[in-house]
Amino acid sequence: MSGEFESSVEVDRPVEEVFAYLVDGRNDPEFSPRVLEITKTPDGPTTVGTVFRSTVKDAGMKTSREFRITSLDVPRTIRWSEQSKNLITAEGGYDLEPLSDGRTRVRIFNVLEGHGLGRILLGPALRAARKDAPDFGLRIKAAVERS
Repeated sequence: MSGEFESSVEVDRPVEEVFAYLVDGRNDPEFSPRVLEITKTPDGPTTVGTVFRSTVKDAGMKTSREFRITSLDVPRTIRWSEQSKNLITAEGGYDLEPLSDGRTRVRIFNVLEGHGLGRILLGPALRAARKDAPDFGLRIKAAVERS
């Protein structure tokens, strides 16, 4: 069982700047309060195969997450897939569209999938993610524009 949520926002920065900020997953704690810490392997530029490992807090529980970058189309798309074995896993990405005035439209989406007991928890998790999606987009906008 799976379900998707998404959000779009317009950022007052050129697409290249937005891409550079978002492709470095170590920036995630700046707009995602659930991310407590995050590391990147290997060092250097993010490429297909780069892994981000994080500790997150969802519904009062800390879990470890591992995401692998699966596709990059500079400066338009970023895709990732969760490698960790949690009750609910995600895969998703960013689609970036340059706008004529030097701004960028950012679409973020995630497909959540429940495993085992996670199938029961998926509905409430998806409802919470969909409810937060517009604010999540605004947090991304604010973080990128501050950087």
